[in-house]
Amino acid sequence: MRTCGSEYVMESSDNNQKSIQNAALTVALITNFTTPFSASALNIAVPHIGAEFHVSATSLSWIVLSYLLTTALLSIPFGRLADISGRKTMMKMGILLVCVASALNIFSPNMVVFIILRVLQGVGGAMIFATSAAILVEAYPPEKRGSVLGISSAAVYTGQACGPVIGGMITHAFGWRGVFVALSGLSLIAFITAMLRFPKEARNNSGQKLNPHSIMLYVFSLGLLMYGLATLSQNILSYVLFAAGFILILVFIRHEKRTEVPVVKLQLFTENTVFSLSNLAALFNFASIFAIVFLMSIYLQVGRGFTADVSGLILIAQPIVQTVLSPIAGRLSDRKSPAAIASIGMACCAASLFMFVFLNGQTPISFILAGLVVAGVGVGLFASPNLSIIMGSVSKEDYGVATSVLSTSRSFGQVLGMAILTIIINAVIGSVPIASVASASIVRDMHISFSIFACICVVGVLFSLKRGKAGVGEGA
Repeated sequence: MRTCGSEYVMESSDNNQKSIQNAALTVALITNFTTPFSASALNIAVPHIGAEFHVSATSLSWIVLSYLLTTALLSIPFGRLADISGRKTMMKMGILLVCVASALNIFSPNMVVFIILRVLQGVGGAMIFATSAAILVEAYPPEKRGSVLGISSAAVYTGQACGPVIGGMITHAFGWRGVFVALSGLSLIAFITAMLRFPKEARNNSGQKLNPHSIMLYVFSLGLLMYGLATLSQNILSYVLFAAGFILILVFIRHEKRTEVPVVKLQLFTENTVFSLSNLAALFNFASIFAIVFLMSIYLQVGRGFTADVSGLILIAQPIVQTVLSPIAGRLSDRKSPAAIASIGMACCAASLFMFVFLNGQTPISFILAGLVVAGVGVGLFASPNLSIIMGSVSKEDYGVATSVLSTSRSFGQVLGMAILTIIINAVIGSVPIASVASASIVRDMHISFSIFACICVVGVLFSLKRGKAGVGEGA
């Protein structure tokens, strides 16, 4: 009888663990789909938003930058808070905020209100980014980490794949506001799923605390640094803000070394070479490839005259390849060297960017599709192995912070990429309404932009290769 009772307890425990795993994966899949779907759909809608609000090409970059800056500033503080107060609770709050802000953005009367609501979406996005991978890794055993992260990454690329096509169709049929109708609906589904499927979360009683002074210094210093970087092309004050932010970052690091309650354990960077190099590789990867869809959307619609829905069908090539390859790369990283796989992926990204340097006003669609496919191969091979390395290099108690650091690396890289792109657009095109830009100016802008991004990606390849020589640390 005791044996039967013991088997019953074990079976019940296994079923409970499987239920937790299924819930974590379900919500991660929905949120991982929703965020990139909205981003890629909005990239297609950028020319239409600019036309309605009568803003310049430079101003349109804030559709992306406002969201990225917010997620970059808040991901680490939210990750730290999630480790203390509960990751699942934090994720539910983030999903709800994205849902509400998206619904309100449907009624935006001007660009100012639009950007404010994008910032609120960024706050919710930071809560999600700070918890999603940590919840997954905590729920699954280490031997399944690569596979489940690969599946999770596939949802990201599915969202990217659907964004240009569905977003293009929605924008073509209903206007850009229809994109936010879809986003708020998807977020509502994710929130309901989380409320119904997530188990009750016990409060962390480990004695961890938040340091409000550290958090304020972190947000203020990084905010000045990133805002100054994002606006370098606009005025002299931006250089002052950038310099002030850089100095305050050094002050923050010194403060973190002395405080008993740091926002981020600096040992993760100083004593964990794999963790540091993996995040640097991610930063350079996202800095180089993030602007592809933004640039190609303008090139196809304004430079080549394609409609939003046709442009979406062309741009879908990259995320489709990423969707197919990501789970395969995840499974491979459980058996082979994830550092080698990620490095090959970054090399493919660099190759695709070099291909785009040769675009002109008559480039065959087949060549454009080939470049997008190579980019898709690169990202598909890089993302999930790199994430698996990062999460495997830290202990369980640091999952939230590790996820948040990666999210910040990703967001900072994207801001860096958009900042570089904004500087180039301002120099080549200037403050001209997007609908009035000549095709030759767009092509010239793309030649310069993709040349710079290709070089940045090569630097990322070097960091990734060096990480492989350092070896992959074992965390949990």
